[in-house]
Amino acid sequence: MSRLAPPAAGTLPAWAALAVASVGGVSSAVQSVVNAELGERVGNASFGAVVSTLTGSAVVVVGLAVMPSMRRGLRALPHAKLPWWTYLGGACGAAFVTIATYAVPVVGVAAFTIAQVTGGSLGGLVVDRAGLAPAGRLPLTAPRVGGALLGVGAVALAQVDRPIGDLAVDMVALGILGGAAVALQGAFNGRVSARTTNAAGTAVNFASATPTVLLAAALLGAFASGWSTRLPTEWYLYAGGPLSVVIVVCLLVSVRAVGVLRTGLSVVAGQLTGALLLDTLLPGGRHATPALLAGATLTVAAVALASARPRSARPYRPRT
Repeated sequence: MSRLAPPAAGTLPAWAALAVASVGGVSSAVQSVVNAELGERVGNASFGAVVSTLTGSAVVVVGLAVMPSMRRGLRALPHAKLPWWTYLGGACGAAFVTIATYAVPVVGVAAFTIAQVTGGSLGGLVVDRAGLAPAGRLPLTAPRVGGALLGVGAVALAQVDRPIGDLAVDMVALGILGGAAVALQGAFNGRVSARTTNAAGTAVNFASATPTVLLAAALLGAFASGWSTRLPTEWYLYAGGPLSVVIVVCLLVSVRAVGVLRTGLSVVAGQLTGALLLDTLLPGGRHATPALLAGATLTVAAVALASARPRSARPYRPRT
């Protein structure tokens, strides 16, 4: 039986944190479908990210009005003495959304997903080793490295029957950078929430994500004339914002307990599970293939392997 470090005070047990991260992965899969459909209807791929960010920010504003924990956490920020870069988690997430907007049309979903998971797994190892996340400094053990590599292999296996497209090296490299940006997002937001509250960490994420996404969308032409006449009326196409709040909260809760690498692998497991559900339930969706089923199962094995930690992590001690 593997030995897991005991959870820090105020965090979930490891098994619960991994389950929460998987819920975030399922939400991410659904959000991707919703945002892509909205962008296609309007005629600009980045428009879905804009709506998702703005509606998510609206949810946060409502939370600010009704959640004392969010207001209390934000009031504590000036006294938290956190480095300035810990407030850029949302900007890292926005960078990933922008990269995806550029890269997916060029290399396809399959190749970009593999590149993203590669960057997220390698970034998770580096971030955990550097102790940037509140779970502490986690060593580069053979199980953790093996789990990261197995996670990349699992996603590659799940995508074998999807078209790869033109493997433009620059766009694949951008996909790897995007995955690393998501790893940084989880670490930075986790540090903010560890010193304040999860609600405050969510608010800080959207505070830096919103202007970044709006700037990127403006550069990509999301606000060109005529978009307002093509807005669809189906309510579910605007669910990306609430789902983004769910994703950020799941990452915050999980990273504090189990670190960035295992959180990222669990998110991938949830994404593949969500893809299975969507392909089964949505009209016109492809049926679950043996490759996708095998990839989802292998990702769960990657999480278990990365959880085999022979030594406890050194607890996170913020600078005073």
